[in-house]
Amino acid sequence: MSTFTPISFQSTDGLALYARDYAASAGQARLPVICLHGLTRNSADFDELAPRIAALGRRVLAPDVRGRGHSARDPNPANYNAVVYAGDVVKLMHDLGLARAVFVGTSMGGLITMTLAVRHIGLIAGAVLNDVGPVLSVKGLARIAGYAGRCGTLASWDDAAAYLKDINACAFPDAASSEWDKWARRAFHEDESGKLALRYDPRIAVALQTGKLRPTSLAGRLAFKRLAHKRPTLLVRGALSDLVEPEQAAWMRRAAPAMQYTEVPNVGHAPMLTEPEAFDAIRAFLSKLP
Repeated sequence: MSTFTPISFQSTDGLALYARDYAASAGQARLPVICLHGLTRNSADFDELAPRIAALGRRVLAPDVRGRGHSARDPNPANYNAVVYAGDVVKLMHDLGLARAVFVGTSMGGLITMTLAVRHIGLIAGAVLNDVGPVLSVKGLARIAGYAGRCGTLASWDDAAAYLKDINACAFPDAASSEWDKWARRAFHEDESGKLALRYDPRIAVALQTGKLRPTSLAGRLAFKRLAHKRPTLLVRGALSDLVEPEQAAWMRRAAPAMQYTEVPNVGHAPMLTEPEAFDAIRAFLSKLP
């Protein structure tokens, strides 16, 4: 497992943001990979995937989207949207002098990637959409809205692991107890009182809870088609997913026949991408890109 270098950068509206920077293995000069996490998650979600990609000869950047992890919380919750998030990614790339990258977007991270494709397709060399697309299941959205932003502080790491198991066991029925503890330490931190709090601003979920994030839209479908028609794209779907069910996956495959596709058995929303089926597909996908 390789280590990472923390990066601090500033958004165009002055917010302090953070990213992890995993160096590529020596002697390689291939396009970097930018990993974008899901709605309530943070860059630590990629602490196993990123070193494996770096070992393939690619620098990996994993930002904390604003309001999550080590990135500052936005005083204006209206800025918690994919357009603003995409602008932050553009700023990171500009600050680092990166002209192009391959994107790996989990859930919300995939929506950010599709948003980038609308105005900044030149920045994208290829994209992996992890259990997300422009058409989503109402069932999955309702489940996520039921827990996002609603957890108070907890007393112990055992409580944090139990909380994550409660909301995610449907997606990871085979996960061992050690996995829930590991995920808890990614998702929670100790606050000033010694209690455990989630590493995100609860207001990130307002759009979902108020119905502003819809299962589909014309703009979203057009953004997906622009991405998948102009750049190599891989869809990874959890076979148990309630956000991208077979109906939504079928729509995406019809709309973008050239899109590559793989399914992770007995996993729901969203695969960690270290599963053999997922990582083998990602490695093969990356092998064909600069």
